Amino acid sequence: MVNLKKLIGEGRARVGVIGLGYVGLPLAAEFARSGFETTGFEVDKAKVSAISKGRSYIADVPQAEVREFSRTGKLKATLNFSGLKKMDAIIVCVPTPLRKSKDPDVSYIVRAAREIARRLRKGQLIVLESTTYPGTTKDLVKPLLEAAGLKAGRDFYLAFSPERVDPGNTNYGIRNTPKVVGGITPACTRLAGMLYAAAIDKVIEVSNTETAELVKLLENTFRAVNIGMINEMSLMCNKLGLDIWEVISAAASKPFGFMPFYPGPGIGGHCIPLDPHYLGWKMKTLNFEPRFIELAGVINASMPEHVVTRLGETLNRRGQHLKGARLLLLGMTYKPDISDPRESPAKDVFMLLKKTGARVEYYDPYVPAMKIGATTHRNAVRALKNIRAYDCVLIITPHSCIDYRELAVKARLVFDTRNATRGFKRKNIVRL
Repeated sequence: MVNLKKLIGEGRARVGVIGLGYVGLPLAAEFARSGFETTGFEVDKAKVSAISKGRSYIADVPQAEVREFSRTGKLKATLNFSGLKKMDAIIVCVPTPLRKSKDPDVSYIVRAAREIARRLRKGQLIVLESTTYPGTTKDLVKPLLEAAGLKAGRDFYLAFSPERVDPGNTNYGIRNTPKVVGGITPACTRLAGMLYAAAIDKVIEVSNTETAELVKLLENTFRAVNIGMINEMSLMCNKLGLDIWEVISAAASKPFGFMPFYPGPGIGGHCIPLDPHYLGWKMKTLNFEPRFIELAGVINASMPEHVVTRLGETLNRRGQHLKGARLLLLGMTYKPDISDPRESPAKDVFMLLKKTGARVEYYDPYVPAMKIGATTHRNAVRALKNIRAYDCVLIITPHSCIDYRELAVKARLVFDTRNATRGFKRKNIVRL
C-alpha cells in the first residue's frame, strides 16, 4: 500500500478535485499554491479549457495564479476521469441541489463516487466536501466505493470535510478558514486532517463523518433561522410603524448576548436557501418534525412577495399603480460585489413585478445577462445615467461601485430593501 502519510508530509501527494466550481477551483488552487500537483476533474468543457489556458472564471481565484499554476503543471484540468487512479487523494466538490419537492438530489455525489469506484486502488484517500445530510458518506458513498471489494479504513481512507467557501469575502479564504474533518475511522480522520493541514492554517478533527456533515448544516441552519426571525421582525415593524434598521442598530450596541442579523428581500446563494432542507429531510425520515427550519423557510420565501406588496402600497400613496410603472432593480446577485446570482431573491422580485404588469429592468455591473423564468434579460447598462426615467428604483443587492447617495438625489423614488441608503434623510426613500 502507498505510504500516503509520507507522500503528504513530503508534498508529493497527487491531489484530485472532482468539480471545479465555486468550491472546487479555490480549493484546487490552494493545494497547487502549497506545492501539490493538483488535477481537476470536470464534465464542463468550458472550465477545463479555461484552466488549460490559464484563465480563472472564479473571482476569488486570481487569474495570474491560475496562469502560473497551469504553466508549471501544478494545476491541470481534464474531462477524462481515468486519471483518478493516479491520484493519492481525491476530494469531491460536486453540487448538491434540491429537487422541486425540497428533497435532496445526491445524484452528482453518486456519479462522482461511481467514477472513483471504477479506479479505486489501495492507499487512496477520498474526501467528500459536498454539503449533504448526516449519514451520506457512511451510508451512501462508502458502499459505492466498497462495491469493488476494497474496505474503507483498511484498504483506502474515507472522510467528510464541509466546504466553507464564502464568495467575495476578502478577509477569509480557503487557507485561513478553519477546516473541519471527520473520517470513517480514526486513521481516516488523521490522514484527511494531515492532507488539509498541508494547505490550510487550522484543521479541527471531529469523531466521525456524520458529525462533520452536521457541522455544515448547523452553520447554515443557524443563519437561515436567524434571518427568518429578523425578516419576521421586519414585518412586525412594518405593522407597528417602526424602523427595523434603527431597532437593530440600537440592539447591536449591547456588548453581550446579541448578534445582529439583517432583513432583506429573501435569501440566496449556494448554501443558506438549500442546506437546512437537507437536515429537515433527514429528520423527517426519523419521524422528527424540524419546525424551526420549516418556519424560517416559509418566512424567508415570502419576502419577495412582501417587497412587491410594500412597493405597490408605496406607489398607491403617490397616486400610481404597479401596472405600467417603469421600475429598475439594482443588484441581481445574492450578495454584494460578486457575480454569483444563484438562488438570488432578485429573480423572484423581478418575476412577481412582471406579473403585475410593471415594466421591469435591472442594472447590475456584475451580471451582463440573466435568465429569469423562460426569458433572458440583459443588463440596462445606461440605467443610472437615465435614472429619472424610472418611477421607482428598488435596491435589491447593493454593490460598492454604485453611488447610492447620488442615486437618492436623482431618483424619483427609491425602495431600499438592504439599508444601502442609511443615513440619507430624503422623502423619496422608502425602506423595507
